[in-house]
Amino acid sequence: MSPGGSLKLCMFTPRDLQLERGWPGILEGETVVQVAAQTLQSFFTGGGTARRHAEYALADVDFRAPVLHPPSVRDFYAFEQHVKTARAARGLEVPPEWYELPVFYFSNPAAIYGPGDEIPHPPDTNELDYELEVAAIIGAEGRIGGFTILNDWSARDLQRAEMKVGLGPSKGKDFATSVGPIVVTPDEFDGTSGTMLARVNGEERSRGKLADMHHSWEAIVAHAARNTRLLPGDVLGSGTVGTGCILEHGDGRWLQRGDVVELEVDGIGILRNRVV
Repeated sequence: MSPGGSLKLCMFTPRDLQLERGWPGILEGETVVQVAAQTLQSFFTGGGTARRHAEYALADVDFRAPVLHPPSVRDFYAFEQHVKTARAARGLEVPPEWYELPVFYFSNPAAIYGPGDEIPHPPDTNELDYELEVAAIIGAEGRIGGFTILNDWSARDLQRAEMKVGLGPSKGKDFATSVGPIVVTPDEFDGTSGTMLARVNGEERSRGKLADMHHSWEAIVAHAARNTRLLPGDVLGSGTVGTGCILEHGDGRWLQRGDVVELEVDGIGILRNRVV
């Protein structure tokens, strides 16, 4: 439970200021209330009860990445359909170990993008992909502070070459991860259900259910914290929902410069980015 009750949190900037990181805020209907904290990490650490400042009309603000410089980004592999399809494309079956523990890889905390940000198309890939995910943002004391949407942008041709060596995805992933638009606390959205959609230029390309996660958030947090400690602002991705990427479709309709990708999750909102 979040200390301050059910909340929809964000980092935002008044449009006339265009702040890079933005200010922490609470969404209340068509209003964003600024709170007295530097970041959402410090808001969580302070118990989620920071003093309220100015109020802004939602129409007059832009959202920023909920966590611009996370201490770490761990992306898990929790949806069976995605794992089966992706491994089958490489002639592999799902290993029994996958069912026993929620595995993850570390992604790049220096390449975080927020809602509305433009995503640079890596010049050395011809197979740019989106990945439709939910992420947990760690709050105080190693617990989940809230949930948001995550797009694990992927350069599939770079990833394919790396993973033949037995390591990766590394360079196939570390150029961009986008998160947002808001963080919904667990007492309002517990991360266990909701329809997940992906659209490219307005065309629906993916549809899945968050309830299809094989590994629970409790197991994901426990495994992430094993032999270490989680810090406020750490990002834990769910992995891609079934059908949630172009790789699974097998139709070769990779993303192009100018494409607008929208990821939508019931209860959170829409994360929109354009490839440039």
